[in-house]
Amino acid sequence: MERTKAVTRPHLLIVEDEEAIATQLRWAFAGDFEVTLAADGKAAVRRFEERQPAVVTLDLGLPPEPRGTSEGIRLLSEVVRRAPHSKVVVITGNGEEAAALEAIRLGAFDYYQKPIDVEELRVILQRASHLHRLERASEAAQRGVEVGSRFEDLLGASAPMRELFALVERVAASNYSVLITGESGTGKELIARAIHGKSPRRDGPFVPINGGAIPETLLESELFGHERGAFTGAVARRQGRAELAHGGTLFLDEVGEFSQAVQVKLLRFLQEREIERVGGRERIAVDVRVVAATNADLPRAIAGGRFREDLYYRLNTVTLTVPPLRQRGDDVLMLANAFLRRARPEVAGKAARGFSPQALAALAAHPWPGNVRELENRVQRAVVAAPGPVITPADLELAPAPARDLSLSTARERVEREVVVEALARHNGNVTQAARAIDVTRPTFHALLTKFGLRSEDYRA
Repeated sequence: MERTKAVTRPHLLIVEDEEAIATQLRWAFAGDFEVTLAADGKAAVRRFEERQPAVVTLDLGLPPEPRGTSEGIRLLSEVVRRAPHSKVVVITGNGEEAAALEAIRLGAFDYYQKPIDVEELRVILQRASHLHRLERASEAAQRGVEVGSRFEDLLGASAPMRELFALVERVAASNYSVLITGESGTGKELIARAIHGKSPRRDGPFVPINGGAIPETLLESELFGHERGAFTGAVARRQGRAELAHGGTLFLDEVGEFSQAVQVKLLRFLQEREIERVGGRERIAVDVRVVAATNADLPRAIAGGRFREDLYYRLNTVTLTVPPLRQRGDDVLMLANAFLRRARPEVAGKAARGFSPQALAALAAHPWPGNVRELENRVQRAVVAAPGPVITPADLELAPAPARDLSLSTARERVEREVVVEALARHNGNVTQAARAIDVTRPTFHALLTKFGLRSEDYRA
């Protein structure tokens, strides 16, 4: 005899202080939901933590706290903060429309006015539960894509980033000096950390020094250290960053900002692998791997006499170029969602839980002159500033994207391409596995690759 598979019902928390109404609702919705009751705010928070319900009905008319604070509004804010995907339907009495609209602004899914018609409320709760399920499935899918697209502390599924990750894997195993180039905000230090993390030196220190953030008069001392009495204020011997990085990686950020005097001493260090502290005479052997980064055009700086050519060739045994965000395709949306999830727990009280379709279009259309750093900053600010549960282009301080071709064929092709790209990204360019994942044959999948101008090898790690 075949067993019937049990269907898991979504959980509904009913927050209602009138026992008769609470009992009525419990019996009415017991067939659709696993129902839990709470008569006040403290019990509601306790039940919410225990059960993490998909849907909550919340009576805004709960008895007020001292000083007249609305217990219903306070509890709504607490629920939205703890679980942004839970759907809260507020129940209001006559004359409480202003409070209901305030609840919507704070993140409630919907509101329903007494007297309660059970069948009408059932439709609202079922719709809320359905949306909750879709949002959770969507977030799980996004996390799955991110897991397959994560490289150390970096995220990227686009072809340029996958190519860069493959280069980092190969370069990391050597001890060569590396020069990382790219626009400001692209994540050059994260690439440097990935090289260190993938290298045989991973258990040693990673020591950064930023040539643009340290005054020129102090840069040599910061880099190579100093002896006591070497200059005014040098009250004790101090090790420099190069010495501190012994056995690990020394990261020279904004190396194009180093002064000519420091460039000379850096070149000598790279040639001899020895340092001399400022004010000292002892030569100290240091075993480090040097990774440098710059957003400057060093060949132009060499031509202008601002950067030493011999130092340039010492630093760029291998050169890695980090692509700007505008060349990374759908990575923009994946990063935006990752930054949103990271920022939400840090915001006390209400925090936006997603992007509107218009916001996603604006994110995709923006040229991102400040690259990943600009994207993270805009998302963090929007999470705090958004007045509602969904982030809009205005919250991101972005212009709405131009109207797109809304024909059905165009939309279908766009979705098809996104599905093919996601399948390739998840399965590292393996055509057989990618075709199986989207339920098509290998010949059909190859035809889709040709149609959209995609190459499976671009997605291989």
